[in-house]
Amino acid sequence: MKKKSLETRKIDRFFKKMDGQGLALSYGDVRLRTGHSEILPREVNIESRFSRNIGLKIPIVSSPMDTVTEAKMAIAMAIAGGIGVVHKALTPKKQAAAIGKIKHYLNAFISDPICVNVFDSVSEVLKMKAEKDYKFYSFPVINEDGQVVGLVTRNDFDFSSSPTDMMGQIMSKEIIKADANTTMEGAYKMMMKTRKKILPIFNSNGSLKGIYTWADVKRIISGGSDIYNLDKNGSLIAVAAIGVGEDLEERMELLSREKVDAVVIDTAHGDSKAVIAAIKFCKKYHPEIDVIAGNISEADSARNLIKAGVDGLRVGQGPGSICTTRVIAGIGCPQVSAVYNCSKAARGSGVPVCADGGIEFSGDIPIALAAGAQNVMLGKMLAGTTEAPGVVIYKNGRPLKSYRGMGSLGAMLDNKSSRERYFQGEVTIDKLVPEGIEGEVDYRGDVDVILNQLVGGLRSGLGYVGAKDIADLQAKADFHKISGVGLKESHPHGLVSIKDAPNYRAEKFS
Repeated sequence: MKKKSLETRKIDRFFKKMDGQGLALSYGDVRLRTGHSEILPREVNIESRFSRNIGLKIPIVSSPMDTVTEAKMAIAMAIAGGIGVVHKALTPKKQAAAIGKIKHYLNAFISDPICVNVFDSVSEVLKMKAEKDYKFYSFPVINEDGQVVGLVTRNDFDFSSSPTDMMGQIMSKEIIKADANTTMEGAYKMMMKTRKKILPIFNSNGSLKGIYTWADVKRIISGGSDIYNLDKNGSLIAVAAIGVGEDLEERMELLSREKVDAVVIDTAHGDSKAVIAAIKFCKKYHPEIDVIAGNISEADSARNLIKAGVDGLRVGQGPGSICTTRVIAGIGCPQVSAVYNCSKAARGSGVPVCADGGIEFSGDIPIALAAGAQNVMLGKMLAGTTEAPGVVIYKNGRPLKSYRGMGSLGAMLDNKSSRERYFQGEVTIDKLVPEGIEGEVDYRGDVDVILNQLVGGLRSGLGYVGAKDIADLQAKADFHKISGVGLKESHPHGLVSIKDAPNYRAEKFS
Protein backbone atom coordinates (compact mmCIF):
# COMPACT_ATOMS: atom_id res chain seq x y z
CA MET A 1 0.00 0.00 0.00
CA LYS A 2 1.40 3.39 -0.95
CA LYS A 3 2.30 5.89 1.71
CA LYS A 4 -0.33 8.33 0.52
CA SER A 5 -3.10 5.80 1.05
CA LEU A 6 -1.71 5.03 4.52
CA GLU A 7 -2.23 8.67 5.44
CA THR A 8 -5.77 8.93 4.08
CA ARG A 9 -7.56 5.95 5.58
CA LYS A 10 -11.14 6.49 6.65
CA ILE A 11 -10.20 5.92 10.27
CA ASP A 12 -7.62 8.71 9.99
CA ARG A 13 -10.40 11.15 9.19
CA PHE A 14 -12.56 9.68 11.96
CA PHE A 15 -9.89 10.02 14.65
CA LYS A 16 -8.87 13.46 13.42
CA LYS A 17 -12.47 14.53 13.97
CA MET A 18 -12.58 12.92 17.43
CA ASP A 19 -9.27 14.50 18.38
CA GLY A 20 -10.60 17.87 17.29
CA GLN A 21 -13.39 17.42 19.82
CA GLY A 22 -10.96 16.41 22.54
CA LEU A 23 -12.31 12.85 22.65
CA ALA A 24 -10.41 9.63 23.30
CA LEU A 25 -12.40 6.45 22.76
CA SER A 26 -12.62 2.88 23.96
CA TYR A 27 -14.39 -0.24 22.69
CA GLY A 28 -17.82 0.70 24.01
CA ASP A 29 -17.66 4.06 22.21
CA VAL A 30 -17.43 2.81 18.63
CA ARG A 31 -18.84 0.32 16.14
CA LEU A 32 -17.48 -0.59 12.72
CA ARG A 33 -19.44 0.60 9.71
CA THR A 34 -20.60 -2.25 7.50
CA GLY A 35 -19.80 -2.28 3.78
CA HIS A 36 -20.43 -4.17 0.55
CA SER A 37 -19.07 -7.68 0.95
CA GLU A 38 -18.18 -10.38 -1.56
CA ILE A 39 -16.55 -12.66 0.98
CA LEU A 40 -17.94 -15.06 3.56
CA PRO A 41 -16.62 -15.10 7.14
CA ARG A 42 -15.14 -18.58 6.67
CA GLU A 43 -13.16 -17.31 3.66
CA VAL A 44 -11.35 -14.43 5.36
CA ASN A 45 -7.67 -14.70 6.20
CA ILE A 46 -6.96 -13.77 9.81
CA GLU A 47 -3.22 -14.46 9.83
CA SER A 48 -1.20 -11.65 11.33
CA ARG A 49 2.06 -10.82 13.10
CA PHE A 50 3.23 -10.74 16.68
CA SER A 51 6.58 -9.11 15.96
CA ARG A 52 8.87 -8.35 13.02
CA ASN A 53 9.82 -11.99 12.56
CA ILE A 54 7.04 -13.97 14.23
CA GLY A 55 3.68 -14.62 12.62
CA LEU A 56 0.30 -15.63 13.99
CA LYS A 57 -2.32 -17.94 12.51
CA ILE A 58 -4.89 -16.25 14.75
CA PRO A 59 -4.24 -12.73 16.11
CA ILE A 60 -4.72 -13.65 19.76
CA VAL A 61 -2.10 -13.70 22.53
CA SER A 62 -2.51 -14.73 26.16
CA SER A 63 -1.26 -12.28 28.77
CA PRO A 64 1.88 -12.82 30.91
CA MET A 65 -0.05 -12.95 34.18
CA ASP A 66 0.44 -15.53 36.91
CA THR A 67 -3.23 -16.53 36.73
CA VAL A 68 -3.22 -16.77 32.93
CA THR A 69 -0.09 -18.06 31.19
CA GLU A 70 2.37 -20.76 32.05
CA ALA A 71 3.54 -23.62 29.82
CA LYS A 72 0.16 -25.37 29.61
CA MET A 73 -1.63 -22.24 28.34
CA ALA A 74 1.23 -21.32 26.00
CA ILE A 75 1.16 -24.78 24.41
CA ALA A 76 -2.61 -24.63 23.91
CA MET A 77 -2.38 -21.12 22.44
CA ALA A 78 0.35 -22.09 19.95
CA ILE A 79 -1.53 -25.23 18.92
CA ALA A 80 -4.56 -23.03 18.23
CA GLY A 81 -2.43 -20.68 16.10
CA GLY A 82 -1.79 -17.93 18.63
CA ILE A 83 0.89 -17.28 21.25
CA GLY A 84 1.04 -17.49 25.03
CA VAL A 85 3.51 -15.26 26.90
CA VAL A 86 4.86 -17.07 29.97
CA HIS A 87 4.77 -14.72 32.97
CA LYS A 88 7.93 -13.57 34.77
CA ALA A 89 6.75 -14.14 38.33
CA LEU A 90 8.51 -17.48 37.92
CA THR A 91 12.19 -17.69 38.81
CA PRO A 92 14.51 -17.44 35.79
CA LYS A 93 15.20 -21.20 35.96
CA LYS A 94 11.52 -22.14 36.27
CA GLN A 95 10.54 -19.80 33.46
CA ALA A 96 13.27 -21.22 31.22
CA ALA A 97 12.05 -24.73 32.08
CA ALA A 98 8.54 -23.70 31.02
CA ILE A 99 9.90 -22.47 27.69
CA GLY A 100 11.73 -25.79 27.34
CA LYS A 101 8.44 -27.65 27.81
CA ILE A 102 6.85 -25.61 25.04
CA LYS A 103 9.74 -26.06 22.61
CA HIS A 104 9.93 -29.80 23.26
CA TYR A 105 6.19 -30.41 23.23
CA LEU A 106 6.38 -31.36 19.58
CA ASN A 107 9.41 -31.30 17.39
CA ALA A 108 10.00 -32.23 13.80
CA PHE A 109 13.71 -31.48 14.18
CA ILE A 110 15.30 -31.16 17.60
CA SER A 111 18.54 -29.23 17.18
CA ASP A 112 19.61 -29.76 20.79
CA PRO A 113 18.15 -33.15 21.72
CA ILE A 114 17.96 -34.40 25.28
CA CYS A 115 20.49 -37.23 25.56
CA VAL A 116 20.76 -39.92 28.24
CA ASN A 117 23.87 -41.77 29.41
CA VAL A 118 24.52 -45.47 28.94
CA PHE A 119 24.69 -45.84 32.75
CA ASP A 120 21.38 -44.04 33.44
CA SER A 121 18.70 -46.40 34.75
CA VAL A 122 15.16 -46.68 33.45
CA SER A 123 13.80 -45.24 36.70
CA GLU A 124 16.22 -42.29 36.56
CA VAL A 125 15.27 -41.39 33.00
CA LEU A 126 11.53 -41.74 33.68
CA LYS A 127 11.89 -39.54 36.77
CA MET A 128 13.74 -36.91 34.71
CA LYS A 129 11.05 -37.13 32.03
CA ALA A 130 8.29 -36.58 34.59
CA GLU A 131 10.09 -33.66 36.26
CA LYS A 132 10.69 -31.96 32.91
CA ASP A 133 7.17 -32.86 31.69
CA TYR A 134 8.54 -34.23 28.43
CA LYS A 135 5.88 -35.81 26.24
CA PHE A 136 8.34 -38.00 24.33
CA TYR A 137 10.21 -41.21 25.16
CA SER A 138 12.88 -41.17 22.44
CA PHE A 139 16.43 -40.28 23.46
CA PRO A 140 19.89 -40.64 21.91
CA VAL A 141 22.19 -42.57 24.25
CA ILE A 142 25.75 -41.33 24.72
CA ASN A 143 28.83 -42.92 26.26
CA GLU A 144 31.35 -41.37 28.64
CA ASP A 145 33.04 -39.61 25.70
CA GLY A 146 29.80 -37.97 24.61
CA GLN A 147 29.48 -40.12 21.49
CA VAL A 148 26.08 -41.39 20.41
CA VAL A 149 26.14 -45.18 20.75
CA GLY A 150 22.45 -46.05 20.65
CA LEU A 151 18.82 -44.95 20.81
CA VAL A 152 15.96 -45.65 23.18
CA THR A 153 12.27 -45.29 22.34
CA ARG A 154 9.02 -45.98 24.17
CA ASN A 155 9.13 -49.65 23.21
CA ASP A 156 12.47 -50.03 24.98
CA PHE A 157 11.00 -48.61 28.19
CA ASP A 158 7.81 -50.68 27.89
CA PHE A 159 9.71 -53.95 27.47
CA SER A 160 12.47 -53.36 29.99
CA SER A 161 12.51 -56.07 32.67
CA SER A 162 13.48 -53.87 35.63
CA PRO A 163 13.53 -50.18 36.61
CA THR A 164 17.22 -50.68 37.37
CA ASP A 165 18.01 -51.63 33.76
CA MET A 166 20.54 -49.22 32.28
CA MET A 167 20.14 -47.42 28.98
CA GLY A 168 23.13 -49.31 27.61
CA GLN A 169 21.23 -52.55 28.23
CA ILE A 170 17.87 -51.67 26.67
CA MET A 171 18.98 -49.36 23.83
CA SER A 172 19.00 -50.21 20.16
CA LYS A 173 22.58 -50.16 18.86
CA GLU A 174 21.41 -50.06 15.25
CA ILE A 175 21.60 -46.36 14.38
CA ILE A 176 20.37 -45.19 10.98
CA LYS A 177 22.56 -42.18 10.36
CA ALA A 178 21.77 -39.22 8.10
CA ASP A 179 23.95 -36.27 7.19
CA ALA A 180 23.43 -32.61 7.99
CA ASN A 181 21.85 -31.84 4.61
CA THR A 182 18.88 -34.16 5.18
CA THR A 183 15.57 -32.33 4.66
CA MET A 184 12.32 -33.07 6.45
CA GLU A 185 11.04 -34.79 3.30
CA GLY A 186 14.23 -36.85 3.13
CA ALA A 187 13.91 -37.76 6.78
CA TYR A 188 10.31 -38.87 6.21
CA LYS A 189 11.35 -41.22 3.38
CA MET A 190 14.24 -42.69 5.38
CA MET A 191 12.03 -43.27 8.43
CA MET A 192 9.33 -44.88 6.30
CA LYS A 193 11.92 -47.17 4.71
CA THR A 194 13.71 -48.18 7.92
CA ARG A 195 10.63 -48.05 10.18
CA LYS A 196 12.63 -46.08 12.74
CA LYS A 197 10.84 -43.41 14.77
CA ILE A 198 13.96 -41.41 15.53
CA LEU A 199 16.53 -40.31 12.95
CA PRO A 200 19.80 -38.81 14.22
CA ILE A 201 21.48 -36.20 12.04
CA PHE A 202 25.27 -35.99 12.21
CA ASN A 203 27.70 -33.26 11.19
CA SER A 204 30.64 -34.09 8.90
CA ASN A 205 32.91 -34.49 11.94
CA GLY A 206 30.63 -37.15 13.38
CA SER A 207 29.08 -34.97 16.09
CA LEU A 208 25.34 -35.07 16.69
CA LYS A 209 23.55 -32.13 15.06
CA GLY A 210 20.03 -33.11 16.08
CA ILE A 211 17.26 -35.63 15.57
CA TYR A 212 14.05 -35.96 13.60
CA THR A 213 11.10 -37.56 15.41
CA TRP A 214 8.56 -39.61 13.50
CA ALA A 215 5.29 -38.36 14.97
CA ASP A 216 6.05 -34.74 14.24
CA VAL A 217 7.64 -35.30 10.83
CA LYS A 218 4.54 -37.25 9.80
CA ARG A 219 2.23 -34.57 11.21
CA ILE A 220 3.93 -31.79 9.26
CA ILE A 221 4.32 -33.77 6.02
CA SER A 222 0.67 -34.82 6.10
CA GLY A 223 -0.46 -31.24 6.67
CA GLY A 224 -1.96 -32.00 10.06
CA SER A 225 -0.46 -28.90 11.68
CA ASP A 226 -1.59 -26.10 9.37
CA ILE A 227 -3.04 -24.12 12.24
CA TYR A 228 -0.15 -24.71 14.68
CA ASN A 229 2.09 -21.69 15.23
CA LEU A 230 5.53 -23.21 14.58
CA ASP A 231 9.12 -22.07 14.21
CA LYS A 232 11.28 -23.09 11.24
CA ASN A 233 12.23 -26.36 12.96
CA GLY A 234 8.64 -27.42 13.61
CA SER A 235 8.57 -26.51 17.31
CA LEU A 236 5.81 -24.46 18.88
CA ILE A 237 6.51 -20.73 19.11
CA ALA A 238 7.51 -19.87 22.70
CA VAL A 239 7.53 -16.38 24.22
CA ALA A 240 8.43 -15.21 27.72
CA ALA A 241 8.00 -12.01 29.69
CA ILE A 242 11.07 -10.34 31.18
CA GLY A 243 11.60 -7.31 33.36
CA VAL A 244 14.21 -4.60 33.76
CA GLY A 245 15.52 -5.75 37.13
CA GLU A 246 18.78 -7.26 38.25
CA ASP A 247 17.96 -10.74 36.89
CA LEU A 248 17.62 -9.52 33.28
CA GLU A 249 20.96 -10.91 32.09
CA GLU A 250 20.49 -14.29 33.79
CA ARG A 251 16.90 -14.62 32.57
CA MET A 252 17.84 -13.80 28.97
CA GLU A 253 20.74 -16.23 28.99
CA LEU A 254 18.58 -19.10 30.28
CA LEU A 255 15.75 -18.29 27.88
CA SER A 256 18.17 -18.12 24.97
CA ARG A 257 19.47 -21.60 25.80
CA GLU A 258 15.91 -22.91 25.60
CA LYS A 259 15.50 -21.32 22.14
CA VAL A 260 12.85 -18.78 23.16
CA ASP A 261 11.50 -17.04 20.05
CA ALA A 262 10.68 -13.65 21.59
CA VAL A 263 10.60 -11.81 24.89
CA VAL A 264 8.13 -9.22 26.10
CA ILE A 265 9.59 -6.51 28.32
CA ASP A 266 6.72 -6.38 30.78
CA THR A 267 6.39 -3.04 32.57
CA ALA A 268 3.58 -0.66 33.37
CA HIS A 269 5.39 2.23 31.65
CA GLY A 270 7.34 1.18 28.58
CA ASP A 271 8.54 4.64 27.61
CA SER A 272 11.18 4.77 30.32
CA LYS A 273 14.94 4.84 30.60
CA ALA A 274 15.12 1.35 32.11
CA VAL A 275 13.00 -0.23 29.35
CA ILE A 276 15.00 1.40 26.56
CA ALA A 277 18.22 0.17 28.19
CA ALA A 278 16.74 -3.35 28.39
CA ILE A 279 15.76 -3.25 24.71
CA LYS A 280 19.28 -2.27 23.70
CA PHE A 281 20.82 -4.96 25.91
CA CYS A 282 18.60 -7.69 24.45
CA LYS A 283 19.19 -6.64 20.84
CA LYS A 284 22.96 -6.40 21.38
CA TYR A 285 23.55 -9.69 23.18
CA HIS A 286 20.63 -11.78 21.88
CA PRO A 287 19.89 -10.45 18.38
CA GLU A 288 18.22 -13.72 17.36
CA ILE A 289 15.38 -13.09 19.84
CA ASP A 290 12.59 -10.65 18.95
CA VAL A 291 11.83 -8.01 21.59
CA ILE A 292 8.36 -6.64 22.27
CA ALA A 293 8.13 -3.77 24.74
CA GLY A 294 5.46 -1.86 26.61
CA ASN A 295 3.15 -0.90 27.94
CA ILE A 296 2.52 2.43 26.24
CA SER A 297 -0.49 4.46 25.09
CA GLU A 298 0.95 7.49 23.28
CA ALA A 299 2.35 8.01 19.77
CA ASP A 300 5.58 9.61 20.99
CA SER A 301 6.20 6.58 23.20
CA ALA A 302 5.78 4.29 20.20
CA ARG A 303 8.35 6.31 18.26
CA ASN A 304 10.80 6.19 21.18
CA LEU A 305 10.61 2.41 21.47
CA ILE A 306 10.87 1.88 17.72
CA LYS A 307 13.97 4.07 17.69
CA ALA A 308 15.41 1.92 20.50
CA GLY A 309 15.04 -1.17 18.30
CA VAL A 310 11.88 -3.03 19.35
CA ASP A 311 10.31 -5.70 17.15
CA GLY A 312 6.82 -5.19 18.56
CA LEU A 313 4.81 -2.73 20.67
CA ARG A 314 2.44 -3.58 23.52
CA VAL A 315 -0.24 -0.91 23.88
CA GLY A 316 -2.54 -0.39 26.84
CA GLN A 317 -2.13 1.46 30.12
CA GLY A 318 -5.00 0.75 32.46
CA PRO A 319 -7.74 -0.81 30.27
CA GLY A 320 -7.67 -4.26 31.90
CA SER A 321 -10.57 -5.45 34.06
CA ILE A 322 -8.26 -5.95 37.04
CA CYS A 323 -6.20 -2.79 36.52
CA THR A 324 -6.67 0.35 38.63
CA THR A 325 -3.75 2.35 37.20
CA ARG A 326 -5.94 5.05 35.67
CA VAL A 327 -7.86 5.80 38.87
CA ILE A 328 -4.84 5.41 41.18
CA ALA A 329 -2.33 7.37 39.08
CA GLY A 330 -4.73 9.49 37.01
CA ILE A 331 -3.08 8.60 33.70
CA GLY A 332 -3.88 6.64 30.56
CA CYS A 333 -5.65 6.89 27.23
CA PRO A 334 -8.86 4.96 26.40
CA GLN A 335 -7.80 1.88 24.52
CA VAL A 336 -9.13 2.30 20.97
CA SER A 337 -7.59 5.76 20.69
CA ALA A 338 -4.35 4.50 22.26
CA VAL A 339 -4.14 1.66 19.73
CA TYR A 340 -4.84 3.99 16.84
CA ASN A 341 -2.32 6.62 17.93
CA CYS A 342 0.50 4.11 18.50
CA SER A 343 -0.30 2.12 15.35
CA LYS A 344 -0.27 5.24 13.22
CA ALA A 345 3.10 6.24 14.68
CA ALA A 346 4.42 2.76 13.80
CA ARG A 347 3.25 2.74 10.17
CA GLY A 348 6.02 1.93 7.76
CA SER A 349 8.37 0.72 10.51
CA GLY A 350 7.55 -2.98 10.25
CA VAL A 351 6.78 -3.01 13.98
CA PRO A 352 3.35 -4.50 14.79
CA VAL A 353 1.14 -3.37 17.67
CA CYS A 354 -0.41 -5.65 20.28
CA ALA A 355 -3.64 -4.24 21.78
CA ASP A 356 -3.39 -5.31 25.41
CA GLY A 357 -6.44 -5.08 27.66
CA GLY A 358 -10.05 -3.97 27.64
CA ILE A 359 -11.45 -6.75 25.40
CA GLU A 360 -14.88 -7.81 26.69
CA PHE A 361 -16.43 -9.43 23.62
CA SER A 362 -15.28 -11.02 20.39
CA GLY A 363 -16.54 -7.92 18.56
CA ASP A 364 -13.91 -5.82 20.30
CA ILE A 365 -11.17 -7.73 18.45
CA PRO A 366 -12.05 -6.52 14.90
CA ILE A 367 -12.37 -3.02 16.37
CA ALA A 368 -8.83 -3.23 17.80
CA LEU A 369 -7.44 -4.58 14.52
CA ALA A 370 -9.30 -1.96 12.48
CA ALA A 371 -7.73 0.73 14.69
CA GLY A 372 -4.31 -0.56 13.64
CA ALA A 373 -3.34 -3.43 15.93
CA GLN A 374 -1.97 -6.66 14.49
CA ASN A 375 -3.02 -8.75 17.47
CA VAL A 376 -4.81 -8.55 20.81
CA MET A 377 -3.66 -9.71 24.23
CA LEU A 378 -6.24 -11.28 26.54
CA GLY A 379 -6.23 -11.89 30.28
CA LYS A 380 -9.68 -12.18 31.87
CA MET A 381 -11.23 -13.96 28.88
CA LEU A 382 -8.69 -16.80 29.22
CA ALA A 383 -8.17 -16.84 33.01
CA GLY A 384 -11.22 -19.03 33.59
CA THR A 385 -10.04 -21.86 31.34
CA THR A 386 -8.66 -25.28 32.18
CA GLU A 387 -5.20 -24.32 30.88
CA ALA A 388 -4.81 -21.26 33.12
CA PRO A 389 -2.78 -21.78 36.34
CA GLY A 390 -4.74 -22.50 39.48
CA VAL A 391 -7.56 -24.82 40.48
CA VAL A 392 -11.31 -24.57 40.10
CA ILE A 393 -12.99 -23.33 43.28
CA TYR A 394 -16.69 -23.36 44.12
CA LYS A 395 -18.74 -20.59 45.68
CA ASN A 396 -22.43 -21.34 46.16
CA GLY A 397 -22.03 -24.18 43.72
CA ARG A 398 -20.59 -21.93 41.02
CA PRO A 399 -17.22 -23.00 39.52
CA LEU A 400 -14.65 -20.18 39.52
CA LYS A 401 -10.94 -19.56 39.05
CA SER A 402 -8.81 -16.87 40.66
CA TYR A 403 -7.74 -13.91 38.56
CA ARG A 404 -5.57 -11.01 39.65
CA GLY A 405 -3.70 -8.11 38.18
CA MET A 406 0.08 -8.18 38.34
CA GLY A 407 -0.22 -4.81 40.07
CA SER A 408 -2.54 -6.20 42.76
CA LEU A 409 -1.42 -6.25 46.38
CA GLY A 410 -1.24 -10.06 46.41
CA ALA A 411 0.88 -10.24 43.26
CA MET A 412 3.23 -7.53 44.54
CA LEU A 413 3.67 -9.25 47.88
CA ASP A 414 4.28 -12.62 46.23
CA ASN A 415 6.55 -11.56 43.39
CA LYS A 416 9.50 -9.20 43.18
CA SER A 417 8.91 -9.04 39.42
CA SER A 418 5.42 -7.60 39.99
CA ARG A 419 6.87 -4.83 42.17
CA GLU A 420 9.48 -4.12 39.50
CA ARG A 421 6.78 -3.96 36.82
CA TYR A 422 5.31 -0.97 38.65
CA PHE A 423 8.70 0.42 39.65
CA GLN A 424 8.15 -0.26 43.35
CA GLY A 425 10.81 -1.73 45.60
CA GLU A 426 9.07 -1.93 48.97
CA VAL A 427 7.83 -5.29 50.29
CA THR A 428 5.52 -4.31 53.16
CA ILE A 429 1.77 -3.85 52.81
CA ASP A 430 1.79 -0.31 54.15
CA LYS A 431 4.48 0.81 51.68
CA LEU A 432 3.15 -0.75 48.45
CA VAL A 433 0.80 1.21 46.19
CA PRO A 434 -1.26 -1.38 44.25
CA GLU A 435 -2.44 -0.63 40.72
CA GLY A 436 -4.65 -3.69 40.37
CA ILE A 437 -7.12 -5.91 42.19
CA GLU A 438 -7.79 -9.59 42.86
CA GLY A 439 -10.96 -11.54 42.15
CA GLU A 440 -12.52 -14.56 40.47
CA VAL A 441 -13.90 -15.35 37.05
CA ASP A 442 -16.27 -18.08 35.92
CA TYR A 443 -14.66 -21.39 35.01
CA ARG A 444 -15.29 -21.75 31.26
CA GLY A 445 -13.70 -25.04 30.23
CA ASP A 446 -10.95 -25.62 27.70
CA VAL A 447 -9.33 -22.63 26.04
CA ASP A 448 -9.88 -23.90 22.49
CA VAL A 449 -13.63 -23.54 23.01
CA ILE A 450 -13.20 -19.87 23.96
CA LEU A 451 -10.82 -19.24 21.06
CA ASN A 452 -13.28 -20.78 18.62
CA GLN A 453 -15.93 -18.23 19.65
CA LEU A 454 -13.46 -15.33 19.52
CA VAL A 455 -12.20 -16.29 16.08
CA GLY A 456 -15.74 -16.77 14.85
CA GLY A 457 -16.70 -13.27 15.95
CA LEU A 458 -13.57 -11.83 14.34
CA ARG A 459 -14.35 -13.56 11.03
CA SER A 460 -17.89 -12.20 11.14
CA GLY A 461 -16.57 -8.70 11.73
CA LEU A 462 -14.33 -8.86 8.66
CA GLY A 463 -17.20 -10.29 6.65
CA TYR A 464 -19.53 -7.42 7.57
CA VAL A 465 -16.90 -4.86 6.57
CA GLY A 466 -16.19 -6.75 3.34
CA ALA A 467 -12.52 -7.28 4.20
CA LYS A 468 -10.60 -10.31 2.94
CA ASP A 469 -7.84 -10.02 5.55
CA ILE A 470 -6.57 -7.76 8.32
CA ALA A 471 -4.73 -5.40 5.97
CA ASP A 472 -7.93 -5.02 3.95
CA LEU A 473 -9.87 -4.39 7.18
CA GLN A 474 -7.51 -1.58 8.12
CA ALA A 475 -7.74 -0.06 4.64
CA LYS A 476 -11.56 -0.13 4.56
CA ALA A 477 -12.51 0.36 8.20
CA ASP A 478 -14.52 3.31 9.42
CA PHE A 479 -16.22 3.86 12.77
CA HIS A 480 -19.48 5.18 14.14
CA LYS A 481 -19.13 7.07 17.41
CA ILE A 482 -22.06 5.80 19.48
CA SER A 483 -23.86 7.19 22.52
CA GLY A 484 -24.63 5.48 25.80
CA VAL A 485 -28.07 4.69 24.42
CA GLY A 486 -26.41 3.21 21.34
CA LEU A 487 -24.25 0.98 23.53
CA LYS A 488 -27.32 -0.16 25.48
CA GLU A 489 -29.08 -0.87 22.18
CA SER A 490 -26.09 -2.99 21.12
CA HIS A 491 -26.77 -5.43 23.95
CA PRO A 492 -29.89 -7.58 24.40
CA HIS A 493 -32.58 -5.48 26.06
CA GLY A 494 -36.26 -5.32 26.94
CA LEU A 495 -36.51 -8.97 28.02
CA VAL A 496 -37.76 -10.43 31.29
CA SER A 497 -34.76 -12.77 31.40
CA ILE A 498 -31.81 -13.62 29.18
CA LYS A 499 -30.27 -17.06 28.69
CA ASP A 500 -26.50 -17.05 28.32
CA ALA A 501 -25.01 -17.96 24.94
CA PRO A 502 -21.55 -19.54 24.49
CA ASN A 503 -20.14 -16.13 23.53
CA TYR A 504 -22.28 -13.85 25.71
CA ARG A 505 -22.79 -13.66 29.48
CA ALA A 506 -25.94 -11.66 30.08
CA GLU A 507 -25.88 -10.88 33.79
CA LYS A 508 -23.45 -7.93 33.56
CA PHE A 509 -25.34 -6.15 30.84
CA SER A 510 -29.02 -6.95 31.33
